[in-house]
Amino acid sequence: MSTDIRALHHQGSPAPGHRAGVREWAALTVLMLPVLLVSVDNTVLSFALPAISTELAPTSNQLLWIVDIYPLMLAGLLVAMGSLGDRIGRRRLLVIGAVGFGAVKVLAAYSTTPEMLIVSRALLGVFGATLMPSTLSLLRNIFSDRRQRRLAIAVWASAFAGGAALGPIMGGWLLENHWWGSVFLITVPVIVALLPLVLWLVPESKDPTPGPVDVPSIGLSLATMLPLVYAIKIAAEHGLSSDALAAAAVGLAAGVAFVRRQLASPTPMLDVRLFTNPVFSGAVASNLLSILGYAGFLFFVAQFLQLVIGLSPMEAGTVLVPGLVASIVAGLVAVRLVRVIRPHVLIGGSFALSASGYAIATFVGEVPTVMSISVAFVAVGVGIGLAETLTNDIIISTAPAEKSGAASAISETAYEIGSVLGTAVLGSVLMATYRSGMDVPTGMSAADTDAATETLGGAVEVANGLGSTGDALLRSAHLAFDHGVQVTCALGILIALGAAAVSALTLRNADTDA
Repeated sequence: MSTDIRALHHQGSPAPGHRAGVREWAALTVLMLPVLLVSVDNTVLSFALPAISTELAPTSNQLLWIVDIYPLMLAGLLVAMGSLGDRIGRRRLLVIGAVGFGAVKVLAAYSTTPEMLIVSRALLGVFGATLMPSTLSLLRNIFSDRRQRRLAIAVWASAFAGGAALGPIMGGWLLENHWWGSVFLITVPVIVALLPLVLWLVPESKDPTPGPVDVPSIGLSLATMLPLVYAIKIAAEHGLSSDALAAAAVGLAAGVAFVRRQLASPTPMLDVRLFTNPVFSGAVASNLLSILGYAGFLFFVAQFLQLVIGLSPMEAGTVLVPGLVASIVAGLVAVRLVRVIRPHVLIGGSFALSASGYAIATFVGEVPTVMSISVAFVAVGVGIGLAETLTNDIIISTAPAEKSGAASAISETAYEIGSVLGTAVLGSVLMATYRSGMDVPTGMSAADTDAATETLGGAVEVANGLGSTGDALLRSAHLAFDHGVQVTCALGILIALGAAAVSALTLRNADTDA
């Protein structure tokens, strides 16, 4: 990322203290569109998982990779693409990414095998990584007034929740009336609208004195992320096997090499010295942990509402809308609350709210219900709305102005790593608990037994063709999945409480500049 202060005022960026006008707020609206693309895509996929399980018959590991590979590629490439944007122009990279993103969406929509869908999702992650780095760093440049910038970040963050709210409604309607692949096409109109608006309203911005593209660092960042997440997935399913330990060792070795290379470079791809500031590091860790629990919650709730309770995709999406709206409202309210309440208190309280949401889903009633899940998601949504707005504001405000690009990439990378780990850790725990709790009726074939114990969607498909034996299989599958939900939510409580402790310890000196 650029370390030259001149880059911040290159090609029309406002001077420090400048108050944004109509054009700047219009540019914010445009910069929300890439965020909507990412958010809608993640939420829509969650609600399409039952249909994908039925139509493509993926294994449980393939199903997790379908979910994981997109945010994994994002997390691995965000910093690299941010560095590339500094060199060729952030607006130019945004346009390139949008075109590629739209083209690969069509490929994903017409996937005929789990492997094809995984590859498509990986390519979406590559092009998605070109969309994201410019958004938050451009906000840092466009909104130089601290209060205006905090409000802009709240609006920007609300696009994640807004996209998550839009995804279930539009996706639910599509899943009820069309094939599952149609959910990948709903963001294409957004891309069509994005391209001319970016060229019209968003000024080009790049580093006037960029360093060379660091290909080895790009490779090392991927060599760090992929093995580590793979190790987490394998360990969650099979314990600390030799494969899990070997993958973790490779990822950690690559991570050490990556950090050493950044420290030795006069123009690092990622300025790791930013992490020497405890407030910055604490905000990044809090951001990551908040998304970790949230992503894991969405992974199982979408399946539980449809495959256990029996709701249609659109009905399941409607159950979550109150929580998603609550997240948007909480993010906007945070802008005023932080003027009278210290950030570490608000962020710690946000994690306490998230923990209460997981507790409601776990302990209220013998089994989760539509009402308990909806109420739980409201609590989780309020917590996420507060945490995301405040941690992103602290991240880009704590870093020096000339390093806003690096800080933005780190913030977005934390978000994507949290998303990956949420699905990998909580999703793997859920599926492992499900498999261990399955009591398969006697007389079933080996193929049907394997399918039923792999995923809940597989059990539903097998049960539909087994008559009375199928009823017994469904009861067993529902009980096993319900137990998995309870175990996963209990782990979510621990994660949220741990995040509250991290924020309380590290963010006491966060500057509100109210």
